[in-house]
Amino acid sequence: MCALFGWLDYKGIVPYKVLKKLTQALANAAEERGTDAAGISYIHDDRVSIFKRPKAAHKLHFNVPAGTKAVMGHTRLATQGDKKQNYNNHPFAGHADKEFAFAHNGVLWNDKDLRKQGVIPTSYIGTDSYIGVQLIEKQGKLDFESLQYMAETVEGNFTFTVLDQYNSLYIIKGSNPMYLLHFETIGLYVYASTETIMKKALKQMGLHKFESKYIDAEEGDILCIDRNGIITRTRYEPKIYRSKYMSWYDDDCSSYYNIHEEILLAYCGCYGVDSSDVELLLDYGYTCDEIEDMLTDHSLLREALKDVKYIYGEDIYEGCYGGVF
Repeated sequence: MCALFGWLDYKGIVPYKVLKKLTQALANAAEERGTDAAGISYIHDDRVSIFKRPKAAHKLHFNVPAGTKAVMGHTRLATQGDKKQNYNNHPFAGHADKEFAFAHNGVLWNDKDLRKQGVIPTSYIGTDSYIGVQLIEKQGKLDFESLQYMAETVEGNFTFTVLDQYNSLYIIKGSNPMYLLHFETIGLYVYASTETIMKKALKQMGLHKFESKYIDAEEGDILCIDRNGIITRTRYEPKIYRSKYMSWYDDDCSSYYNIHEEILLAYCGCYGVDSSDVELLLDYGYTCDEIEDMLTDHSLLREALKDVKYIYGEDIYEGCYGGVF
């Protein structure tokens, strides 16, 4: 799992120093979902700029030029693609009819299949997320149509963000969480993967005192916020959930997950919990009913995941479960 974060300043009245500190505050708070790497993208002189390193966010200094209109950020918990090779880290650069940067929270599992089928070419970039960039580039343009094609072609759990060279920010909402706020009085949008990350960053900045409105985004939504703060929307068709283990149409009763478990994996993102966390609990032996209770009571989830970590002895999970730590 990973975290997405960022902001779009469309009125230009928020002081540069505040926006600079907001970027760092969001990045630091987003560490709860990944410390293997961190990065941001922004537009400078009408070109996409990307700064990323295989380090935890708090060890980096995110400095963007004065006048920057938008920042799109990511903190990573590496699952595929060596983090030490910085090209495997987010955000990724893309080129279609315009330049863009791309970031992903989740896990995609049909990247190798798409390459074997010749849908997209092979790449030195080993991260599963990069197929999203390649699928957009294949369409030769960045717009709602190409994003719809990308979202309907990938398989896995996801939420994507895309920033184009004209400071339009796209959010492609899948089963993974996204929390978006609009501070209309100061002309600012701020987003983060979870409400927990958002609240922590805003409180540090004092921005929680300003009036804001929650912008709803459901699975299947594609939002575009342009440089003037105007939101437009469209939809893609979410797939009937297909995991890396089986599909709902598998007639083999010995399949790894049954239908109840598949449904649980499909909607857990609505509660700010990644499906990888649910998979871990299922592997450990928790029932679907028990996990459903945990989705609505994160204190239960926190205790269960601590127990799993203790038994498995895997430090990689510490502090990274679905934003509940």
